[in-house]
Amino acid sequence: MTQHSRDTPQFYLTAPSPCPYLPGRHERKVFTHLVGDKAGDLNDLLTHGGFRRSQSIAYRPACDQCRACVSVRVIANEFRPSRNFRKVLARNADIIGEQRTAVPTSEQYSVFRAYLDRRHRNGGMADMTVLDYAMMVEDSHVETRIIEYRKRNADSAITGRGDELMAVALTDVLSDGLSMVYSFFEPGLEARSLGTFMILDHIARARRQGLPYVYLGYWIEGSKKMDYKGRFLPQQRLAPSGWLRVDASGEVLAEPQD
Repeated sequence: MTQHSRDTPQFYLTAPSPCPYLPGRHERKVFTHLVGDKAGDLNDLLTHGGFRRSQSIAYRPACDQCRACVSVRVIANEFRPSRNFRKVLARNADIIGEQRTAVPTSEQYSVFRAYLDRRHRNGGMADMTVLDYAMMVEDSHVETRIIEYRKRNADSAITGRGDELMAVALTDVLSDGLSMVYSFFEPGLEARSLGTFMILDHIARARRQGLPYVYLGYWIEGSKKMDYKGRFLPQQRLAPSGWLRVDASGEVLAEPQD
């Protein structure tokens, strides 16, 4: 019997299941566990190869005859917000983002529960309890942060804190960027475009921290749920030949980007 080191990742393949993004298709995923002292290094390496993290699992699509899911990362230093993005920033100028350790709270869960009930009531996360939410936040062996977005008050400029919780982002800190694991916001605030605002805020945070990229997960052309990620340009998209640059005009450059 072959003996494997505890530090050697073992990969597994899921059975086919209906694709949640493209009707009539099925998905499979390859996954491994992120545990132990080297979990952070492994998460970095796998993210560069197109994997995403969910709790202590790193996964990547491995679908038969379908390559619609494309990993994307925004080039933070070169990003310049478009006119529409500037409008989003202006609409949310009264919001302050506070980075915290990844500790779940009942206040966060209240927003999370309302978000699921309004926008994803038939999704795979619809039945998540407060304990499930706590596991989603806490079950991480890598450097993970919670960013809470709150309404500013008169003392925010001094304290760095706000009042009403409006949105939350669960984010991994990688060696070369920020990886947005999951985000949610108070329903009924669609006019604010809080999902877009959180991405714009992460791009600014990465730039301030000297990190070159913001990892957005999978862009899926033709999917209403995932196609929006292609708007944050310039970005790089992972192809079989490596990371390819897509410039602000949407043109894909042929040369792989490391």
